[in-house]
Parts: sequence; structure tokens; C-alpha cells
Amino acid sequence: MIDADVLAREVVEPGTDGLAAIAAEFGDSVLAADGSLDRARLGRIVFGDDSARARLNAIVHPRVAARTAELMAAAPSDSVVVHDVPLLTENGLAPNYDLVLVVEAPLPARLARLADRGLSADEARSRIAAQASDEQRRAIADVVITNDGDLAQLDRSVADVWASRIEPKLH
Repeated sequence: MIDADVLAREVVEPGTDGLAAIAAEFGDSVLAADGSLDRARLGRIVFGDDSARARLNAIVHPRVAARTAELMAAAPSDSVVVHDVPLLTENGLAPNYDLVLVVEAPLPARLARLADRGLSADEARSRIAAQASDEQRRAIADVVITNDGDLAQLDRSVADVWASRIEPKLH
């Protein structure tokens, strides 16, 4: 599995050129005392400013794409590689994939989940507003799963998609 969020964190770890580029663009105030990226501070800057978010994306996205290409090249040719790409719709990447599965949740569930991660209601709404709409995501989806239950229910839904859409093609 290739998780774009994990890669986005990897390419801006302390000592990387990605973190240096972010500090150069946004200033040292986006760095924590230990030299790592202060994600909360940077989030407050970019999720309220389209231009700032575009500048951040111009730093992070090419690095994530390069790391993704490295991982893909290292995968055996007969592999099934699952990509978790939160900004798939926004970045026009859907045509690059054999199957696009969109997992969506009702707005109240999203807000509650973001609050559980420490975001204020305003910060959560700002992040959601910066993302593609449900309609835009559904338009590029081959399969849509509604994630309005617990993790066990989501696991069952994903397993059902795997059994019906992926496994038959592997045999």
C-alpha cells in the first residue's frame, strides 16, 4: 500500500529538502522547537488562504509523486498496489488508476472526527471547504463506500469491494 499522507509526512521530515523549502517559503515560524514541521501552525496558514495552500502543494506534491514512483518501480510486476490518495480528485489523478474507490462520510461525522484530532470547528470546516466536494469525488469514482459506521463496518465494506472487484481479476 502506498499512502500519500504518509509520504507527505516523509518528504518534510527534519533534514529533508522538503522541510527546508517549506521553511524558506513560510518562515521559521512553521517549525517546532525540535526542528520538525509544526503542522497545526502551517495548517492555520494554508487552509484559510488558497494561494498559500497552492505554494505548499507546489513544494510537497512533486516530492510525493517522486517517492510514489520509486515505490511503484520497486513493486513486483504482478503486484496489486493500493494507493490511498486524499487529493486524488483535486489533483486530477483518477485516470492513473484502474479502479477508484471513494470513501465518504456525512459532514457531521467528518466534523466529529476532525474534532477528535484536535481541530476546532472553524479549522475543520476550513479544511473540508478546501477539498473536493462529495459530488466531485463521486464523479470520478468506480465505487463509493459510505463510512458512517465503525471501523469494523468499513472493513467489511472494503472486503466486499475486494472480493467483488479485485479478486476475480487476479485469477
